[in-house]
Amino acid sequence: MQPPKIPKNEAERLHALKALKILDTSHEERFDRVTRMAKRMFGVPISLVSIVDEDRQWFKSAQGLDATETPREVSFCGHAINQDGLFIVTNALEDERFFDNPLVTGSPNVCFYAGYPLKLRPGVNLGTLCLIDSKPREMGEEDKLLLEDLGAMIEQEIKSVQMATLDELTSISNRRGFLTLAAHAQQVCIRKKMSMAFILLDLDDFKPINDTYGHHEGDFALIQFADVMQSTFRESDIVGRLGGDEFVVMLSDIGIEGVDIVLARFMAAIEDLNEAINKPYKIACSAGIALFSDVEDKSLEDMIEGADKAMYENKKRMKEG
Repeated sequence: MQPPKIPKNEAERLHALKALKILDTSHEERFDRVTRMAKRMFGVPISLVSIVDEDRQWFKSAQGLDATETPREVSFCGHAINQDGLFIVTNALEDERFFDNPLVTGSPNVCFYAGYPLKLRPGVNLGTLCLIDSKPREMGEEDKLLLEDLGAMIEQEIKSVQMATLDELTSISNRRGFLTLAAHAQQVCIRKKMSMAFILLDLDDFKPINDTYGHHEGDFALIQFADVMQSTFRESDIVGRLGGDEFVVMLSDIGIEGVDIVLARFMAAIEDLNEAINKPYKIACSAGIALFSDVEDKSLEDMIEGADKAMYENKKRMKEG
């Protein structure tokens, strides 16, 4: 068996995938509709929208297969994302890369595979729309074009997810995306009786950066700031851009000492960033923290407002001091 190669831009690819927040989400009709069409039009027993994660392939939509994921090292889709065109295996039993693959020798007994790599943007392939059969098949040119058309439909749906919940400039969650993710996290915290903390971050003297150096520098500062947020806060934390130069972080199951430690690490990373980019301006921010031990009767907006008030009080003290 030949495991799939890791793409050269794997770090960029995984970053884009994590930012999309599509992994482990529930099935959606807009994706299932296309896989049903593919299964029927091609007369195959299995059609999938497969998303290739760090060490697994996870199925956003699956027709004819009960599994929700398989290891990446045995996946056909892991091979497919390494190219821009269709990846077709007409008979896996006679293919030296796959003949002894456990997905070929055992269930679902893959013999024919055709995958369309799903592009988030040029060079960044997240997964595939794929067809699977347990017997050999050939694909004519019309069938190839049809699979490409269906794959383009899935790409459009993925991009609509991105546009609806991600900030276009920084690629972190926008207000809508943040509130959606935070609402799910709040339900977990209620169920497990865990605390929630919010950090409101507001860039200091951001307007002068735009006015003095141009909006392209302002955009650069926002992008760099968001990148540091993503790399510094914990994987379980939810980060977002509320708008303009205002950002927010939601942390769960943490006390005030833990929040202080995480925030101090972030501020140190911002200092390191300033040294690394060596700009005539400094990226800096004011922060406000609001911690809630019981979140069952709290609204997300009220909790964010609590952090917002704390941030403005800190900013006011800094100016007075």
